[in-house]
Amino acid sequence: MVRSPTFYAYIVRQFLFWFIAVLLVLSGVIAVFEFVEFVRQVSAIPELPLSLAFTLAAFKLPSSIEILFHFAVLIAAMVTFWRMTRSRELVVARAAGLSAWQFLAPVIVTAMVLGVVKITVVNPISAAMYGRFERLDVDYLGGTGDIMKVAKTGFWLRQKDENGVAVIHAEKVSGNGDQLENAMFLLLKPDESYRGRIDGASARLKDGKWQITDAWVMDGNEPPQHVDSTTLPSNLTRNGIQERFASQQTISFWDLPDYVRNLESTGFSSTRYRIAYQSLLSQPLLMAAMILVAAAFSLRPGRRVDTVLMIVGAIVTGFSIFVLGDIVAALGRAGTLPVPMAAWATSGVAMLFGIAALLHLEDG
Repeated sequence: MVRSPTFYAYIVRQFLFWFIAVLLVLSGVIAVFEFVEFVRQVSAIPELPLSLAFTLAAFKLPSSIEILFHFAVLIAAMVTFWRMTRSRELVVARAAGLSAWQFLAPVIVTAMVLGVVKITVVNPISAAMYGRFERLDVDYLGGTGDIMKVAKTGFWLRQKDENGVAVIHAEKVSGNGDQLENAMFLLLKPDESYRGRIDGASARLKDGKWQITDAWVMDGNEPPQHVDSTTLPSNLTRNGIQERFASQQTISFWDLPDYVRNLESTGFSSTRYRIAYQSLLSQPLLMAAMILVAAAFSLRPGRRVDTVLMIVGAIVTGFSIFVLGDIVAALGRAGTLPVPMAAWATSGVAMLFGIAALLHLEDG
């Protein structure tokens, strides 16, 4: 078997150069569009400084870069192989006895390493910065801020209406996710000053209100009063509670396992977070698949019209893989598919497609 470490290092350098270049260009385009959108939102509130738009765009950009990662790998690999085919470098390599599988191997390994970097480094940075972006959105642009926080001691939920704010804590959830056990309702006025507190053995959400049983009610600074049952108005629904879980974009790869365990200990379903974690684990395989797809479209020399078709075909394929991932994940969250299949199916299908296309190109 012919080996050429020098040539392998050269093709990896070419791929990394184009990966960085493509990622910077795509990120720049996304950043401009997001900055313009935030300028529009900030300008609608006269007292806000324009610099806030830049800050919001900067904090949101890493989450966009995460989404662009596999597109950048695909386009960078395609440009690398196409340029080396046009310059006859790959033709000479093949004539020297190197097969496509041999010179693709180091690029595939490099892409998988990029996938590991994405989930272990880029994702935690993105999660931290997106969390900061959400807080700024709540503070300045009128975001709801009604986010559920899950911890080992239970969960915290904030609801807001015309009467003020209620900060809700419960140790556990039962039923269909609308019944709380050992619940505490801290009541605040619209200016978020203290209004009162209700502690109940249980609370059930129904008909636009919390039905709290075996409760101790404190109104302002008055002594607590025990009642068998009391109600508290609520604009929440059972589905609304589920929607107020922390965004997956704010939970890093390293924190997801603990978040899933805490969520399950409170009685909520952790399906979408387990899918998110497994999907992150599948990223190195997806990056490898992107290399094979790029090779299938760009290793064959052709005329200008063929080049255009190659670019369009590769971009459509990459976008289709992205859409397929969303569809399969949605089916997993709905319980139609098991979690491992929902998380790994997209990477597996992309890998099989790339291998099949490259086998057809190489062996006819």
